[in-house]
Amino acid sequence: MSDLETSYRRCKSLNRRFGKTYYYSTLLLPPESRPHVHAIYGFCRYVDDVVDVVDGGTATSQKERLEAVERFASRFFCDLASGSSNDPILAAVVNTAIAYDIEAEKFERFINSMKMDFEIDRYDTFDDLMVYMDGSAAVIGEMMLPILGASEAEAILAARELGIAFQLTNFLRDIEEDLGRGRIYVPQSDIRAFGAENAFSERRATEPFKLLMRYEIARTRVHYQHSLAGDDHLTGRALDCIRAARQLYSGILERIELVDYDVFSGRAKVPALQKFGTIGRLALSRV
Repeated sequence: MSDLETSYRRCKSLNRRFGKTYYYSTLLLPPESRPHVHAIYGFCRYVDDVVDVVDGGTATSQKERLEAVERFASRFFCDLASGSSNDPILAAVVNTAIAYDIEAEKFERFINSMKMDFEIDRYDTFDDLMVYMDGSAAVIGEMMLPILGASEAEAILAARELGIAFQLTNFLRDIEEDLGRGRIYVPQSDIRAFGAENAFSERRATEPFKLLMRYEIARTRVHYQHSLAGDDHLTGRALDCIRAARQLYSGILERIELVDYDVFSGRAKVPALQKFGTIGRLALSRV
């Protein structure tokens, strides 16, 4: 097995281990497309992990983690410029970026947002949060589009909307986990408006917190709705993949509602049987 094949396998492993919901959706893609989606996911996941810990899971200072991100980014951009890499993750990423002409600036935007986590742990308004999500979420949708076979302006806007919807869903699901890292991604102005400050400090699903969550979930669903416009620009199994991802990820919001918005007591998950059922129905629709 070549180093490049090994790199793609490692990216696939990261996707399967840490991004199960999206990984299941990629099973609907043609076999030749899946490795490239895994490569983009592997890049994003690896950098996101370095923001919190470096290789081996050893806790380090914020300065050391930032330096690790910068080293990884520098290596990536050098390798991308040279056209190849022997890094166990970046070999696949560079190959995919070149194969689909994914511009370096998209990766720069992602890296810049990840670096914001070292400087900002609260966002006052939703507009402030959107600045972060341009690089942490919307741009990932842009990266994926060439692999899925779309390039129209409307498709790009819809892909950005879907990326934002995914990210907002993660933020709501992971409130407890993010608090453990000293971060809150729910806009502070929203928290104040609903009087839910104590819920975050006490980690309790109070009545004001539940009202806040209803509001945030409703806003997230608007972004899912806006992403539907992109379906007209996708065909075949690429369209099935995006529909599955949208259904499964938005299902997390339903799970949050089912536990009465108590995201502090456990992680809201879509049951595996539901995931397989969604994938199976979409796969059978092509038979």
